[in-house]
Amino acid sequence: MKFFIRRATFYIVTAWAAVTLNFFIPRMMPGDPVQALIARYQGQISVDAVNSLRKLFGMDSHETLWQQYIDYWVKLFHGNLGVSLQAYPTKVSTIIAQSLPWTIGLVGLATIIAFVIGTTIGIILGWRRGTKWDALIPITTFFSSVPYFWIGLMAIAIFATALQWFPQGGSYSIDAMPGLNGAFISSVAYYGFLPALTIVLSSMAGWILGMRNMMVTVSSEDYVTVAHAKGLRESVVMFRYASRNAILPQISGFALSLGFVVSGTLVMEQVFNYQGIGYRLLQATNNHDYPLMQGIFLVITMSVLLANIVADVVYAFLDPRTRKEG
Repeated sequence: MKFFIRRATFYIVTAWAAVTLNFFIPRMMPGDPVQALIARYQGQISVDAVNSLRKLFGMDSHETLWQQYIDYWVKLFHGNLGVSLQAYPTKVSTIIAQSLPWTIGLVGLATIIAFVIGTTIGIILGWRRGTKWDALIPITTFFSSVPYFWIGLMAIAIFATALQWFPQGGSYSIDAMPGLNGAFISSVAYYGFLPALTIVLSSMAGWILGMRNMMVTVSSEDYVTVAHAKGLRESVVMFRYASRNAILPQISGFALSLGFVVSGTLVMEQVFNYQGIGYRLLQATNNHDYPLMQGIFLVITMSVLLANIVADVVYAFLDPRTRKEG
């Protein structure tokens, strides 16, 4: 219990620091977002509305910074992330809610597939080292050293341009009606195949190499030798004894990968013109949309913290030594 209390305290302090930085950093950046909004609409917004807009964006010059900070926390507890400058008067939470499912659905599923396949192959490679299976190592090393956006560009050049099997970009066909119907779901799967393949190929290699190295390390441990001496089947020793301990570092890395699902696909979404949260973040940055950037950064930070919490809990249950060490 002491272990979980310490970790909970750590994450509460970390979350407070992240939210505080998220409040101050946009206010330290150059430029005035309100004046930029008025300039963008070229006379459609009255200059007299400046004070109202500043209050709307939480930057009321008549309030102290401390009062703005308190108001920011109050709004957060009410789920209010402000209004987007780029898509004014649409709320930031609305834009994030529209973009986040695309990223989580595509990248989250691809990350899980890459972890399961990569870890399984890594177990086999590590357990059967010195056999023909080792021929896979140079291939996985190649994919782990190549930037994932380059794999994406090659996939577009081969499968979309040359063979024309898949579209070059987009999230779904313009002919499909969004909704829970077969035509739309199949269109989303069809358009998302190449981006998902890119993520799986680029990230699977890391899981394979990491798991293989850990399996090589634990396969010489005494408890594995004892399991062999008991006459247990090789598959039982491999999966229940050796891989159970070897997979612990993988779980931490997997949890972090899930946390970075929200943010780690910015380039990929640009390459495939995919309407996920990374695509929105780049648009917000280019348009100096500070409230939207603030909201997306907050979602990214909280998702990473949540992933770390899940990793800590799973790690503690798998390895009792972690709970004792606290």
